[in-house]
Amino acid sequence: MRISFPQIILASVLVAASTTAHALEPVHLEVKDHHFTPDHFTVPAGQRFIIELVNHDDTVDEFESYDLKFEKIVVQGGTISVHAGPLHPGTYKFFDDYHPDSATGTVTVTEAP
Repeated sequence: MRISFPQIILASVLVAASTTAHALEPVHLEVKDHHFTPDHFTVPAGQRFIIELVNHDDTVDEFESYDLKFEKIVVQGGTISVHAGPLHPGTYKFFDDYHPDSATGTVTVTEAP
């Protein structure tokens, strides 16, 4: 089978695009005493990203965001990952559904450079 030059170009573009979509490092969050640390972070618009959350509380927490469209249980001492984005510029909220008065945070999405 012979591969044409346009097929090579198309394959290169597809590989580059898929690498760019997952190029961001995970955002690391912790929840302790029912507060997120950090409780705010920034990501660029138009890119998918991963949030890794470690629960240092002695209770189960429910990491949730209506804005980012995820909801996930994290047991005490456990770690979870959630995928989010791509998003438009703006501010998006997340919280612990079991402790919504204290465990809250925001993501600011900025225009890509």
